[in-house]
Amino acid sequence: MTLDLTTLLAVLVLGGALAAGLEALRRYQTRTRAAGAEETARRIVEEARKEADAVRKDAQLQAKDIVLQARGEFEREVRDERRELQAIEKRLLAREEGLDRKLEGLEGREGEAQRKEDALRAREGQLAERETQCERVMGETRAALERVAGLTREEAKRALLDQMVDEAKHEASKRIRQVEEEAREEAERKAKKIITIAIERLAGEFIADRTVSVVHLPSDDMKGRIIGREGRNIRAIEAATGVDLIIDDTPEAVIVSCHSPIRREIARIALERLISDGRIHPGRIEEVVRKAETEVEESVREAGQKAIFEVGIHGVHPELVKLLGMLKYRYSYAQNVLMHSIEAAFICGIMAAEIGINEKQARRAALLHDIGKALTHEIEGSHAIIGADLARKYGESAKIVNAIAAHHEEVKAETILAPLVDAADALSGARPGARREVLESYVRRLEDLERISNSFRGVEKSFAVQAGREIRVLVEPSQISDDQASSLAREVARKIESEMTYPGQIKVTVIREMRASEYAR
Repeated sequence: MTLDLTTLLAVLVLGGALAAGLEALRRYQTRTRAAGAEETARRIVEEARKEADAVRKDAQLQAKDIVLQARGEFEREVRDERRELQAIEKRLLAREEGLDRKLEGLEGREGEAQRKEDALRAREGQLAERETQCERVMGETRAALERVAGLTREEAKRALLDQMVDEAKHEASKRIRQVEEEAREEAERKAKKIITIAIERLAGEFIADRTVSVVHLPSDDMKGRIIGREGRNIRAIEAATGVDLIIDDTPEAVIVSCHSPIRREIARIALERLISDGRIHPGRIEEVVRKAETEVEESVREAGQKAIFEVGIHGVHPELVKLLGMLKYRYSYAQNVLMHSIEAAFICGIMAAEIGINEKQARRAALLHDIGKALTHEIEGSHAIIGADLARKYGESAKIVNAIAAHHEEVKAETILAPLVDAADALSGARPGARREVLESYVRRLEDLERISNSFRGVEKSFAVQAGREIRVLVEPSQISDDQASSLAREVARKIESEMTYPGQIKVTVIREMRASEYAR
């Protein structure tokens, strides 16, 4: 096809040359028609023939070049197509080989799956046969067990259920004990938080009631004399006693404010004497304050000696006697600490006599158990630890020191004397009327206890007794069984714990009483 095109091109070129020669001849004949047309025509024809030969040769050369170029391009295209076809053929061969390998793998897997399926069918048959045998053996065994045990299947099932229930109860009890231990640890953290909140709420009232003393004046004119010119008298009193004098609109009264009860007492005595004497100036103030300090020191010493004499002990170091007397001016929840110590000493002595240990030693430890409170405003730390350090410093025995330090369980009790002192301290503080409690909050707590108890189903009545330390719940016997009574007590206790805040612990007692009545006619 390529050669035919080349020949055609050569013929076309040759034809064009011939046409050009004929046209030239025609023009020449026209011009020289008159002069030698034949000779000229021959010459022209010869020239035309030569020119045509030259044109034909050029055309043949050009045609050959075109043919060669076309042939080269064709061969390149053929080579490229051949290479591409070879690459495609290689890929197809590789893919075919991969497919053959996959087919072989699939055939192998199919055969393996078929073998496994046959094995599984055989295994299923064996399992079905074994299941039939097991059922037969279980039936025979069950019948034999029933004959041996004398129990039917239902009876054995009930016995097994009972056993499982007992085991579940045992596990539940263990879990409850674990939860209670965790709750006890959590309760300790919450108790500390509650105590801090209570301290925060009661701090203002406590400060107002327990850190001030009121000195009555004969008239309001005395306030100006106490203040003095430019306030020099009141400044002298405050500097000499270490207290703050509050002179306000309160009629015929001056308030003495100080955390230290000893300083407050010295200031009160000195101020009363200055008012009764009438001579109030800085020099007189210093003299009266010194006399008041001497008087208070003597009063403190006498109070300590009186307490020791009353309890019936001896050999107490004079410094401890002085510190004991300082408790006369110290109060804890409106209870005088010195009187509380004397009460605790007698209670501890009675308990020691009952269990057969040294009664005087028990009284001694209980009398000194709060000795650290005399210096809590001067020394940092718990009053029990401070008191133990003071007792050790002034020659008390190791038993006495441990009893003082352990009466709030801050250190481990090493002798039986320590828990006795702890119990005596609690008994004296818990005595009805010993420590102040706001009446409204007390009544509200009793009402809340009864309200919580009455909210449960089957409760007939409830009574808060022993100053709110116990709640007794009467239930309807027809609605609450004996087993449910213990559960009810636990539920009431948990609800009280979750809804109320109270000191110590509250005992919940559920009473279920069945009464049968009949009349004789």
